[in-house]
Amino acid sequence: MNKIVFKLFIGILFLSFISCNQTNQKSKQADEIKLTSTELVKEVMTKQAQENMTPDEALKDLMKGNERYVSGELINRDLPAQVEATTNGQYPKAVVLACIDSRVPVEYIFDQGIGDMFVVRVAGNIEDEELLGSMEYGVGVAGSKLIMVLGHENCGAVKSGINQVDVGSENVDALLSHLEQAIQEVEGERNAKNKKYFDDVVKNNVDQTVEDIRNKSAIISGLEKEGKIKVVGAYYSLTDGKVTILENGSHSHPEH
Repeated sequence: MNKIVFKLFIGILFLSFISCNQTNQKSKQADEIKLTSTELVKEVMTKQAQENMTPDEALKDLMKGNERYVSGELINRDLPAQVEATTNGQYPKAVVLACIDSRVPVEYIFDQGIGDMFVVRVAGNIEDEELLGSMEYGVGVAGSKLIMVLGHENCGAVKSGINQVDVGSENVDALLSHLEQAIQEVEGERNAKNKKYFDDVVKNNVDQTVEDIRNKSAIISGLEKEGKIKVVGAYYSLTDGKVTILENGSHSHPEH
């Protein structure tokens, strides 16, 4: 009887060992598959890739990146390798003029890597001579194919402009003065608590900045007329992370 029990015990132990070994092998295979699917991307924008890219392709690339951002399927990048690859040169595809708002991490929301884009940031995503110079450098010297003015939901600078905030600073006053035309052009009571009115001012400010860039920069407007670059306005939703292209003030979603 004891021999039978002993043999049964040994058999159960042997089967348990086999089962554990198979489980470990499956786990190892799953890890290998996972590692392969999340292989780090080392490639960066090259001069040839930038030259071959059209303005529409650059815009599509950014919007596809935003789709990945919203879905949580970001590209896994080997950042040290990209740092090394861009040490001696950069060939960004786009210039994005955005607000300084910490909730709008530009490279993240378009899922871009090192060397992929220039980011110009200022409260209220307005333009002045220095910022225009930066954008002109991006497209006129560095070869970028797209300029995007990116406004965003619940912009603090726009809210301050609507509310005519006075903090006793000439510098802040000068900044907010850039927003005044966009504010006055929007119909309705000047009230930042009205979400529709607030959003309309944010989007109109983007449209105004795009228009000002074209009117104040012969370099940018010239390149756009030649079809070498594209200038667009866009709106970022803090609520869901989506970017909407604003077309001729229509504030509609583009096909991409």
